[in-house]
Amino acid sequence: MPERAIHGLFKRALQTLARVAPGAKSLRVTLHRWRGVTIGEGAWIGYDVILETSRPHLVRIGARSVISIRAMFVAHFRGAEGITVEDDVFIGPGAIILPNVTIGRGAVVTAGSVVSSSVPPMTVVQGNPARPIAMCGVTLAGDHTLAAFYRSLRPIKKAPRAER
Repeated sequence: MPERAIHGLFKRALQTLARVAPGAKSLRVTLHRWRGVTIGEGAWIGYDVILETSRPHLVRIGARSVISIRAMFVAHFRGAEGITVEDDVFIGPGAIILPNVTIGRGAVVTAGSVVSSSVPPMTVVQGNPARPIAMCGVTLAGDHTLAAFYRSLRPIKKAPRAER
């Protein structure tokens, strides 16, 4: 069996172990780093998270970011494109992040959202496809309380619809 195939199997085994291992800030993070994912200090990786199975080196996660349970990162489709999650980002449960996306510092991706384009810093996005719904004054992934985060939210007003 060629060395490349063995290396690929090893990386997949690490991915499988990282999905179920304990230690959202310790063992899971270490296993993903061994796979080739770049992860900043203090990041939190939830249970059953999939971080790009075949090209983990295309994923970058910033410091103090939170990747919630069952989130999925698909960092490439045909070509090498990648995903960058900047510092203090919160990715909600079941969110899907697609290739060639940067999620700006302090941004929030709500549960179940599908992110197909980049997210500006300190922006809350929601839906499929994910669209901006609010600006936040403090980060959800940082040391602030949930109440402080909620108080800091400023809804983004939708443009009025044109009459038919």
